[in-house]
Amino acid sequence: MVRDENNGGGDGRPTDVLSHYLNRRRLGAYLDGALDDGTARSTAAHLATCGVCQREADGLRRLRALLQQNIAVAEPDWTGFWPGVVRGVDAAKMARPAPAARRAWRPKWALGGALAATLLVSVGVWQFGPGGAPSDGVIVRSASTGDPGATVMVYGTPERDVAVVWVLGLDAK
Repeated sequence: MVRDENNGGGDGRPTDVLSHYLNRRRLGAYLDGALDDGTARSTAAHLATCGVCQREADGLRRLRALLQQNIAVAEPDWTGFWPGVVRGVDAAKMARPAPAARRAWRPKWALGGALAATLLVSVGVWQFGPGGAPSDGVIVRSASTGDPGATVMVYGTPERDVAVVWVLGLDAK
């Protein structure tokens, strides 16, 4: 009989895919003995019937055995530690303090920065500020003054109740 990995050991009943996924994720914890009793029994029952999980568990067991054979933690050498700490403290006591950093005042840089900032603000106001021309029409009228050399001009905008009157060419008497 050909063994199908999705039939739960050949009994004709397919293994639940989600159950297989969950049990396969628990294999490491199961082999470490970190699962609670109910979960460990469920994982052991699944492991007894699933060939894929059996192969993965065997691989994990072999990997654990290899790691346990080759791990040899060397005992650290602490003989030079404390004398090194004492030398560092003594050296810090004897060292001169570092001179304080001097911040040099550079008037040329300050003046240049101020001029650049003024230029940028001026250009920004000129470009993005309110426009010079009103959005609505401007009414300019001229009137006759009776004096051939004089002119009267009236300037006003429709949205404001303000008018500007210019009288040009009259002699002040």
